[in-house]
Amino acid sequence: MILISTSKAQEEIKLYKNGPAESSGITEKEMNYNNSWVTQVTEARMYAYIAPKEKANGAAVLICPGGGYSGLAVEHEGSQFAQWLNSIGVSAFVLYYRMPNHHSEIPLTDARTAMQIIRQGAKKWNIDKHKIGIAGFSAGGHLASTVGTHFTEKNRPDFMILVYPVISMNGDGTCQNLLGENPSTEQLNRFSNQLQVTAKTPPAFIIAALDDDVVAVEHSFMIYKALQEKQIPSEIHTFDKGGHGFGMKKQGLDIDNWTELLKGWLKSNKLIN
Repeated sequence: MILISTSKAQEEIKLYKNGPAESSGITEKEMNYNNSWVTQVTEARMYAYIAPKEKANGAAVLICPGGGYSGLAVEHEGSQFAQWLNSIGVSAFVLYYRMPNHHSEIPLTDARTAMQIIRQGAKKWNIDKHKIGIAGFSAGGHLASTVGTHFTEKNRPDFMILVYPVISMNGDGTCQNLLGENPSTEQLNRFSNQLQVTAKTPPAFIIAALDDDVVAVEHSFMIYKALQEKQIPSEIHTFDKGGHGFGMKKQGLDIDNWTELLKGWLKSNKLIN
C-alpha cells in the first residue's frame, strides 16, 4: 500500500495487486487536473479517509465521484465529501474506478471489489461490517445504484446515498460512454437501475435540484418510486435551485445544507449516533 499526497496523506489501496482481469482498451496516460478532475483512469484504486478513533461510530461509505463515465470529479464529489463524513465519525473511501470506454461491466467490477476490500478490512479500520454504504454523484450515482441493485452477498451495500444520480440509460453521453453508441435493449434495461430494484435493495437517501439541466431530476424520482413500490426505506429531497454538480460546493442556496439532511437520515437509520 502506498501513501500519496492529497490535502493530507491518505492510504492508497490498489484494487488489483496483479492488475485487473479485463482491459478497457484505454491506452492514453491518466491525466490529473489540480487534483479535482481525473481522466483516462485505467488503474482502479481507492483512498482511505478513516474517521478519528475518538469520533468513529463504525459506519463507512464508498464514494463514487461523477464525471459521465469519462472522468472523475474527485474533489467536490470525492475528497471533500470524505472529509465531511469523517467530521461526523464516518470513515470514507474515494473510489477511482476505471473508465469503461464502452466496457460496461468494468466500473461495476471495480465498485464491487472495493466493497469487498472494505468489508475484509473492517476490523483494522474499526468499521462495522453492517454499516458499510455507497455514495455516488451523477454518473457515480449510477454506479452506486448499480452496486445497490446488482450485488452478491459479499458486496451488497447496507445503504445508498444518491446525489443528482443518473439512474436510467436513455442514450445520452453517459449512456454511450458506458454502453457504446448502439446498446441493445437488454443492456439498456440491465443498467436502467429503476428496473432492477428488488425487496433486497438497500435503503437510500436521494438529493437533487429541480433545475438540473444535465441529469433530469426525473432520474431521482424514478429510483425513489421503484424503492417505495418495494417498500424499501428511502428518502428524497429536491430543491428548486442548485443545478447539476453542486456536490460540496457552496452557492449561497438552500441546497448548500443538504449534508445536514443526510446527517439526519443517517441518525434516523441508526447508522451514526
